[in-house]
Amino acid sequence: MRLLTPVFISLLCAGPAVAAETHPFSIDDMLAMQRVADPRVSPDGSRVAFTLRTTDLAANRGRLDLWLAATDGSWRRRLTSHEAADHQGRWTPDGRALYFVSTRGGSAQVWKIATDGGEAEPVTRLPLDVAALEVAPDGKRLYLAMAVFPGTTPEQTHDRLEAEEKSPATGQLYDRLFVRHWDTWSDGTRNHLFVYDLASGRATDLMPQMDADCPTKPFGGSEDYAVSPDGKTVVFSAKDVGREEAWSTNFDLFQVPADGSAAPEKITSNPAWDAQPKFSPDGKTLAYLAMSRAGYESDRFRVVLRDWAAGTERSLDLRADATPRGDRSPGELAWTPDGRELLVTANHLGQRPLFALDVASGKARILASDGRVSGVQPAGAARVLFARNSLMGPTELYTVGRDATGLERVTKINDARVAAARFGQPEQFTFKGAAGDTVYGYLVKPADFDPAKKYPIAFLIHGGPQGSFGNDFHYRWNPQAYAGRGYAAVMVDFHGSTGYGQTFTDAINGDWGGKPYEDLVKGYEFALRKYPFLDGSRACALGASYGGYMVNWIAGQPLAARFKCFVNHDGNLDEQAAYYQTEELWFPEWDHGGLPWENAKGYQEQNPVNFVKNWKTPMLVIHGGRDYRVVETSGIATFTALQRRGIPSKFLYFPDENHWVLKPHNSKLWHDTVLGWLDQWTK
Repeated sequence: MRLLTPVFISLLCAGPAVAAETHPFSIDDMLAMQRVADPRVSPDGSRVAFTLRTTDLAANRGRLDLWLAATDGSWRRRLTSHEAADHQGRWTPDGRALYFVSTRGGSAQVWKIATDGGEAEPVTRLPLDVAALEVAPDGKRLYLAMAVFPGTTPEQTHDRLEAEEKSPATGQLYDRLFVRHWDTWSDGTRNHLFVYDLASGRATDLMPQMDADCPTKPFGGSEDYAVSPDGKTVVFSAKDVGREEAWSTNFDLFQVPADGSAAPEKITSNPAWDAQPKFSPDGKTLAYLAMSRAGYESDRFRVVLRDWAAGTERSLDLRADATPRGDRSPGELAWTPDGRELLVTANHLGQRPLFALDVASGKARILASDGRVSGVQPAGAARVLFARNSLMGPTELYTVGRDATGLERVTKINDARVAAARFGQPEQFTFKGAAGDTVYGYLVKPADFDPAKKYPIAFLIHGGPQGSFGNDFHYRWNPQAYAGRGYAAVMVDFHGSTGYGQTFTDAINGDWGGKPYEDLVKGYEFALRKYPFLDGSRACALGASYGGYMVNWIAGQPLAARFKCFVNHDGNLDEQAAYYQTEELWFPEWDHGGLPWENAKGYQEQNPVNFVKNWKTPMLVIHGGRDYRVVETSGIATFTALQRRGIPSKFLYFPDENHWVLKPHNSKLWHDTVLGWLDQWTK
């Protein structure tokens, strides 16, 4: 284990930095940053509760605590300091206390703490871990999720799981997919939504017989359901499709009495994805997000407004400008207090702005344009609170007026840490890519940039492929980690990327190695022409997931000759074999044009394994043992091909990581290994 530097120790202690102590940004700085998440504004709009994650290197994990701040930025203070994880702070209707989820006591249960001080008190003592917490409008009930076997109580599920754990036989029998999903083997339990009566302590399953999940696995939360303002109805999103689950994207909305007195009733018939229900403040309208094309997880969401009494619906498109590519796919929804507008976030030209969408006219305007916005909600009648990060620093909280004026900082959690590190300056650029389309990219200059010098290049390729490398602060693929090491980081949002219109996103369907590859070639050549300080003779291409696929693809194509080395994290080598090994089958079926035994050409025409004979460039291969999206044998197969061809190569394996590298010490090892590999071949 590498010893921590005195500078990093001072960062962890959050001590003030002086100019003489600054240093180029590194993985140590990234781990030292405290992560602001899940902001919740108080009922009167004067305060915000949020979760703060602090890296605990000794425990090799993140610590979660609750904090409070004034929404005018005048003060902030820590509310919990237990060694357990405290998160999901939810206000009581009177604003005097917070319910929250905590692991104190050995399991995740609901606790309550007064906001003016005092000790936290336990609220639930349920036999299973709870998640996705919300409070009923009248404060008499809680809504939460537990993983149960359909048709059983939490107690029965607990007893069954305990008996299975004690059984000397370890075999697991499956009769349908999913066998495993993301990083977890399926055990038959489902996330079910429960109502918890605070007076009686009784938890009632709102979807007891449904063989479906709410919140959705693996990343869903309380945004997957909504309680009506009158407290009578819960609407939730779930995929209830039986054996088709692994190849269907058909999430529907269901309504159920808020006390669980009747079975859920499906209220949408859209064959594609319906998500994030949100009631208007007066309860007359339900807003939600809906895709149009079944089986396509990267279709554009539209905003649907449902008249709650009449059941009639109308749709709104989020258009950021007047161009044909102005359509955007909303990511979050929140109503303004007067019900006249919806607060929406969406990727847009390398940013993720905050939009205000007029409910009557459908017109959208941008309230905050730069960086990556999330956690949007009203802070009183005239202001909006949101979280934002950028290439120049991690997430902090802000407010802005609904008239798009008066932007103010609420938190300054990481200001000292940011000031202690020397960042590379980012710059966005555009060029003509495939089909003559305008393609966007970013360059991040090396820290301590000198225009008279030549710098090696880290050419970063994003995953997805329907993703984006934008103006955001990333904890796994942060270009500042390369800039701090003396590299210029270049990133191209090739065809298939999000934030440039749905036609641009759709362009990658059936063409993984075509237009995206052409964009990468043209973008790389454009950057070399535009920025004379880039040293094209000292460059490495790096990517994960689809970016890993693209590294394998480039390795067999003419562009490979432009790079001294490659880094491939969790990337497919053989697309046809990968279909049979992955879990979410809707993804390859859509992107490669059907089933592999019916359309082999769709899987083989742009398959990296067919071009291994052309490989020559040194490659570092990285893979996680708990990655069930791109399975570990893909990484081993890539390394096998490299070794058999006699190409200089290394294989870094994390048995305890999934598609991402999350543990702090693993992240340090990842960055040390990757940057060491780049240094070996480009410096």
